[in-house]
Amino acid sequence: MARLLHTADWHLGRILHGVHLTDDQRVLLDRLVQVVQEQRPDAVLVAGDVFDRAVPPPDAVRLLDQTLSRIVLDLGVPVVMVAGNHDSPDRLGFGSRILAQRGLVVAGAPSDRVPSLRLHDEHGPLDIHALPYCEPAAVRQVFPDAAVPDHATAMARMVEHLLAQAPADVRRVLVGHAFVAGGLVAESERALSVGGAGTIDAASLAAFDFVALGHLHRRQSVGSDRIRYSGSLFKYSFSESEHRKSVDLVTIGAPGEVPAVQAIALEGPRDLRRLDGTIQALLTAPHGPGRDDYISVMLRDPGLVYDAIGKLRAVYPNVLHIERPEFVPAEGTLRGIDRRAMEDGEVFARFFLEVTGESLSEAEATVLKDEMDALARREREGVA
Repeated sequence: MARLLHTADWHLGRILHGVHLTDDQRVLLDRLVQVVQEQRPDAVLVAGDVFDRAVPPPDAVRLLDQTLSRIVLDLGVPVVMVAGNHDSPDRLGFGSRILAQRGLVVAGAPSDRVPSLRLHDEHGPLDIHALPYCEPAAVRQVFPDAAVPDHATAMARMVEHLLAQAPADVRRVLVGHAFVAGGLVAESERALSVGGAGTIDAASLAAFDFVALGHLHRRQSVGSDRIRYSGSLFKYSFSESEHRKSVDLVTIGAPGEVPAVQAIALEGPRDLRRLDGTIQALLTAPHGPGRDDYISVMLRDPGLVYDAIGKLRAVYPNVLHIERPEFVPAEGTLRGIDRRAMEDGEVFARFFLEVTGESLSEAEATVLKDEMDALARREREGVA
């Protein structure tokens, strides 16, 4: 049997409400390396969004280098890693052919040659294919004569190409980064496309014995027990406060068997929590060992509270956000809507309606989608 450790969505370099999370991420990655040392998997799978932005800060780059060096060089465990929609494909994929000789398989941008790692166990060979985030524009560069209008078509085209190259009698694992229709989302996940066109169908992944995905921050399976998200390394928004972060130890058995998946918890030095109550109740409540957690407060006092954040931070030093529900504007206006749960295109469309009194026409919505997709591509490459 082959044993694989599945992780994703590290988002190294993330800033949460002005706080750099690199130190917390370093502790979690230390724990990940410890898990690798204890479990001795045959490979580690990192399913995209390794960095939080296309041009990551130097300390995030160093942290990735240190972590991969410890796993690949010190422990001798190969790593298969793909770029996600937050990553710069060219930066992440730099030197990938040289690195593959040392046991680090990296897929930055979609290519006509899908990188893979071959393992062997008592059931024969097992191929792990690395398929990065399949942005339609990037896939059109690989297949200029093919029609690739959306993410579903882009993924289907790349999978078809991959399977045409792969041996038919070998077990297959796919490491990818995509939004499979039906998955549960969190507010910290960046939409893959304007207007909800970024989803793919689970049926397009049916040919694989196991699919290790990144993008959705909640640990879950989608469409099949063989298609799984490991979830993010850390809680990257307060909407994830109830998540339990972990990595998955996946055991691949004989052909046709459903893989066994075991969650291994990752706990950092701080949690993300929400508190709810009046200022007096929160200040006098038992604080417990979690007083240093990152905290969002729903403050229920009916009137003004002088220096609320200063008072709260005297007890909870890492209060990052305060909400005052009685000061939320009436429903029906953009200002009365929680925009964190909305896609950028929807925010603009609502703003346009509020300002002009008219909805975007179909042609205007198409222009908006094209421009925002182009902006997202430039952002991923760090182009101003």
